[in-house]
Amino acid sequence: MKKLFAMAVALLTATSMFAQPEAGTFTLQPSAGVAIASLSGDGTKAKVGFQGRFEGAYQVSDAFAVSLGLGCSQYGAKEEGTNTKINLAYITVPVLANYYLVNGLAVKTGVEVGFKSSAELKNGDDKTDIEGVKSVIMSIPVGASYEYKNVVLDARYNIGVTKAFKEGDAKQSAFVVTLGYKFKL
Repeated sequence: MKKLFAMAVALLTATSMFAQPEAGTFTLQPSAGVAIASLSGDGTKAKVGFQGRFEGAYQVSDAFAVSLGLGCSQYGAKEEGTNTKINLAYITVPVLANYYLVNGLAVKTGVEVGFKSSAELKNGDDKTDIEGVKSVIMSIPVGASYEYKNVVLDARYNIGVTKAFKEGDAKQSAFVVTLGYKFKL
């Protein structure tokens, strides 16, 4: 009987520590992290950049939330065999559906639109603006997040669905990991 009581206390304590917001509540979450971005096609490899984001979410039910965000993403790629980097920066707007598998652990997917803010080719100290970069790209983020005492670790893979350049077929994809803090309104 003592073992059963101890297990019940441990289970109740653990589930109360990992709770997401209650149904009907709004939250705001600033976050920052890294994006490991790549362009599809030959001749490039992944490049690491900054990712900053601010998201608002509405908890529809205990298991489901929708979120809308505004972010700054440093994407692009490196050219293989050279010191040349393709630096593409975007203002991003993710719209996501979040499904909580268990308290604190959510899987998510949706759509993210990126609006080009800059595009440059960097080789050492030389920087050149890149022509022919599309002003709007779209991706499908697929990921998961884990929340513990309002601290949220989020990992997503943004699957590029539109071309990044006016010429060619290269699409921008990125693996993004951020750490944020969720404020209940």
